Amino acid sequence: METINRIKDGLYYAQQLREKKLSSKELIEESFRIIENENPLLNAVTHTRKEKALAEAESRNFSNQVYGGVPILLKGLGQSLVGEPNTSGSKLLKNTVAQTTSHYVTALQKAGFVVIGQTNVPEFAFKNITEPELYGPARNPWNPDHTPGGSSGGASASVAAGMVPIAGASDGGGSIRIPASFTGLIGLKPTRGRTTIGPGVGRSWQGASISFALTKSMRDTAAMLDALQVIQPAAAFQTPLFEAGYLKILHNAQPKTFRIAFSLESPIHSAVSQEAKQAVLKTVKWLEANGHQVIEKTPEIDGIQLMESYYMMNSGETTAMMEGIEKSLQRSLTIDDMELVTWVLYNAGKSISAASYSNTLTTWDQAAEVMANFNESYDLYLTPATAEAAPKVGVQWQDEATLDQMRRIHEFSTGQQQQIVWDMFDKSLTITPFGMQANLTGQPSISLPVHLTKTSLPLGVQFTAPKGREDWLLMIGQALEADGQFI
Repeated sequence: METINRIKDGLYYAQQLREKKLSSKELIEESFRIIENENPLLNAVTHTRKEKALAEAESRNFSNQVYGGVPILLKGLGQSLVGEPNTSGSKLLKNTVAQTTSHYVTALQKAGFVVIGQTNVPEFAFKNITEPELYGPARNPWNPDHTPGGSSGGASASVAAGMVPIAGASDGGGSIRIPASFTGLIGLKPTRGRTTIGPGVGRSWQGASISFALTKSMRDTAAMLDALQVIQPAAAFQTPLFEAGYLKILHNAQPKTFRIAFSLESPIHSAVSQEAKQAVLKTVKWLEANGHQVIEKTPEIDGIQLMESYYMMNSGETTAMMEGIEKSLQRSLTIDDMELVTWVLYNAGKSISAASYSNTLTTWDQAAEVMANFNESYDLYLTPATAEAAPKVGVQWQDEATLDQMRRIHEFSTGQQQQIVWDMFDKSLTITPFGMQANLTGQPSISLPVHLTKTSLPLGVQFTAPKGREDWLLMIGQALEADGQFI
């Protein structure tokens, strides 16, 4: 695959539309031409709404909308549009249709986007790859033998392949940054509470998960933040609006010298590839050459304990979700209703005590305090975005002994169940151990596409900032982009 054309980003097409050099209808038809050509191989898009999108392109008033008439694909989970499929990538919900439009999608529409379809996701977003049984695996445009990552894997593949300039995405444990690293895109997870949630939900995964987008340029990332940032009174978490405007600071802000800590170590003490280390070290060299203060330093957080708390939350939230589905279906759920990973989390959450669940959130808050203190000395924290480049499609992530325990998860004690959950994710987690921390501390974090491996696969680096300082991430990303450091 050729290097992604970053010039023709969402704002480029929006300008073309404003200047009437092309119409929204023409742009949408071009998106569908690319989808029709590329999707049979990539399987990035699982649903389209061509006629409805073309009708909207003809009838909607796009005046004074930053992305007026630009097509976008929604992630097939948590980004509902009334009347369209609402499957969450799951067999159980394969015939479900959205009864409401999410506030996030409404915000996209207010920015001028025209929704043209939905992208592939792993079942209920539980994996860092996108290979749901319902839809089959999504594939990476850089090399279709490899995954585009997850859980926003279909979204990243669609943007990397040029189907749309921007795609809706969400991140509950690296699900924007992992696919961004694997497909050569920019992947920002904003500060907890920065973007909208609901209706009917005040928090997602206790604040760990947040919706945003996958983009090709820093200016699109900034413009999307401007369009999506919100103070939402009904939500459990809010963060103050950035009144100066993110796109404006990219054009007008004075260069800032940052104090940056970097680490090459996995937070769970697993192996980190030489390619991932090389990506960080060449970024460090560039930072030093451009006047930033850089030191190798790792915050004192027990990454294994933090991951254990994440899995406990995941288990509890899955049980709550599945009990709600059981109530709506008026029947008990069985192992045949869902993928095995979902079955394990569903059953593991049944025996978790309220005290244990509460303690997981305390662990998150303690990690947030450590990072707040760390940020008093260091503005930004630099790590690999992922420990390796994208793995191949179809990897078996569990051995037969673990699979047997997964099927019999209900037979084990609470402690044993949580160990099975760990073992279930262990092999895949070693590839993507860097994402979860920022979700649990609530900080903004971004994957930037700075490295191409010897096998011609992208690999990103990750910068994490204090809460509310997305502007710092944009500044450092803009400087790298402007100096030709992106692949």
